[in-house]
Formats: sequence, structure tokens, C-alpha cells
Amino acid sequence: MSVAPAKVIAVMSQGCAANFGDGEKIARALSAQIPDCKISFEFPTEPPHAFYLNVCTVKGNSTALKLVQRAASAFPQAPIFITGCAPKDFREAVLKEFPQVVFTDLKQLQAGLNASPSTLRESPFVGIVNIEEGCLDACAFCSTRLVKGRLKSFPEGAIVEQVQRLVDDGCLEIQLTGQDCACYGFDTGTNLACLVQKIITKVTGDYRLRLGMGNPRHILGYKEALLECFQDERVYRFLHIPAQSGSDHVLQLMNRKHSVEDYRNFALELLEKFPLFTLSTDLIVGFPGESEDDFRQTLDLLKETRPTVCNITRFVAREGTVAARMESANAPDSKAVPDTAKHERSAQLFDAFQKIAQENNEQWVGSTCMVITEKQGHREGTTIARNNAYRPVALAGDIPAGKKLQARIVKAEPFALIGERL
Repeated sequence: MSVAPAKVIAVMSQGCAANFGDGEKIARALSAQIPDCKISFEFPTEPPHAFYLNVCTVKGNSTALKLVQRAASAFPQAPIFITGCAPKDFREAVLKEFPQVVFTDLKQLQAGLNASPSTLRESPFVGIVNIEEGCLDACAFCSTRLVKGRLKSFPEGAIVEQVQRLVDDGCLEIQLTGQDCACYGFDTGTNLACLVQKIITKVTGDYRLRLGMGNPRHILGYKEALLECFQDERVYRFLHIPAQSGSDHVLQLMNRKHSVEDYRNFALELLEKFPLFTLSTDLIVGFPGESEDDFRQTLDLLKETRPTVCNITRFVAREGTVAARMESANAPDSKAVPDTAKHERSAQLFDAFQKIAQENNEQWVGSTCMVITEKQGHREGTTIARNNAYRPVALAGDIPAGKKLQARIVKAEPFALIGERL
């Protein structure tokens, strides 16, 4: 007697770790609702039962639209459900081309389900834990807040329990994520540093914590406690704090609530205390009203604070945001920066950043460090691992994920260290 093949549901996420964490929650919800289904986190090679596309539009709609187009073109009979950061203009663009698509969200998919202990996830060795949703800011360029709303922090106890379950299930890396992890607990009377201390105090096992993105202004109130967390070897010496601009004038236009000095002082203190720390930041060029002098200040801030990871973005207006109105060609006081200037400025920033990243990584050459293998490298016959500063280390050979080993760093590139196994 033949057995019917399992229904394959493709759950595909884009964007930040928080969105990938939501994608895993979606997968667990579907698995509970449809017991005979098989979840795939990869684009299918055979017609799936359905697609659940957990999209990201923070840098514009094009990448998310391409994913929808790919799914609809490859398997036109497969139902497509879209979740994630899907603002009004994106929904309208999708439905115009694909009226059969259904928009849903995580809350709808989880409705009526009891909390599941299932640990279904993309990687057996990486656990993504969403600690909050929403934010306390109203940045002029951001459409994500229009979808996610104001801050809602999840209970500390539930987070600690989830981390322990994941570690018990074999996770070596725990990613604490959210739209703005730095303001975690501001609505419940705690903060990110307190949460980290509770996790490393109560959760037993062999694991590393990676802290998610946080806006710099929120960190200042508990800065010393957060710096203390990085003394523990279970916390990766990595932090993503977006500066967005090196000009106070542009930060005011963006409605960012930190000053350039706030970011600069914290970044320099962090790097002074932990010289090989991996500082990650975001910079936007071409924001409406940005002058050549404003851009020069951003370039200066990059050179002074020397991040090892930097997401450089040319400004793209998102419908419904204040910045879109500032740039509108129909506005009598339009402050739009020409596209040619945006491209020139982003190229200058990237060139300067690449040099800084190369120099930062060269500091590791000759050192020995413990690494954990993560995935196969883009170069054939290589494996990517992470060291204690969450820097990627490329090793020769096809090494299974989740292996801990010693490596000597023999070479540096701007975006990776090259190591050899010991």
C-alpha cells in the first residue's frame, strides 16, 4: 500500500533576524494546524501545497516583489500567502499583478493554538528568539513601524524558558531579536541588559547569545550594565547600533532622537573597552535635505568610529512616511537629493568602509580562536564559522554545521577572516 506524500509548505523569509524568527513561528503554527505537512525553508523544486512568503520591504518593495513573482511564475497553481512587513503600497502593487494572493499575519496564523514546544526552525544549531515587537520611535523614513506598531516586550520568564528549550535541543547560538532590542522592557520596567543577565544566570548549557539591533539613544540609560554583559564569554562581542547619519541636522530631519555625539561616544567607549569588538551600524545617504557638508560629516563619523559591519543605503522614499512627503516632486519645498549624488555618496562611503573593514580584520591575523561552524561558504569547498566577535571565518573543507573547533587566522579580507583548522 502506497503512502501519500506529505504536503510541502514553503515558508520563506527575508530581511532581519526578527523576521526570520517570525518565519519559524509561522512554520510551527502551520505544522500544528496541518499535521501531515512538511515545512521547507528553501525554494521548492516540486509544486508545493502553498507558499508563505514572509517579506521585508524596509529598503523598498523590489526584493519582496521579486520573491512573489518567482513563486507565482514557478508554480502558478500554488496558493501564495504573504506575511511580514507589507505596507499599503506593497499590498497594492502585489494585488494589482497577483489578485489571487492572500495577505495574512502571524497573529492570525497562531490564533486558537496553544503555545507549542516545537523547535522547528531553519538551522538545528541557531535559535531565533523574538524578545519584542514594535518600537518607541517615529523615524521619518521608516515604514516598518506603520506595520509593527508601538513597543510590546515579551515576558522575561517566557524568553528564558524558550532559550533553555532551544539550548537543550542543540542550539549553540541564540539570537535575541526584535524591531528595536535596545528598548526591550521599557514598557514592563526592565531592559535588555537585565534580560541578558537573567539568561546567562538561569540558562544552563553550551551556547552563545547574539544581541539584535538597537537604537543608540535607548542604550544610554543602562550602558554600563550592557557593557558588563560582554564580559561573559557566552555573549558574542557584537552589537548593531544604527547611526544613520553623521550630521545632527540630518538626524533631526529623520526624526532620530539621538545625537551624533551620543553614537560617537558609545561606539568609541565600546571599542576602547573591547578592541576587537564587532561594531555594526547603518548609514543612509541622500536623505531629503542632506547637503554635501552633511554627507562629509557622515563620512568623518564612519572613519572615526570604524565599524566592521556597515549597511550603506541610498535613500528610497516609502509611501506614507514623512520622508516621502519631504522628497515629493510635487511638494513646493521638495528637498530631494539627485540620484547621481546618492550614487556618488554611497560609493565614497563604501570605499572608505571597505578599507576600514580590511584594517579591522587584519588585527586578527596570527591569532588563534575558537569558532563554531555555521554553513557552507559561497566559495566551493569552504565552510563559514563564527568566532567570539561574531566575525565570519572561512575554513577550507566541507565541515558540518555546529562543530566547535580551534582555528588560526592566516589572512583577512574586508568581509571575512580566512582561517585554518588546528
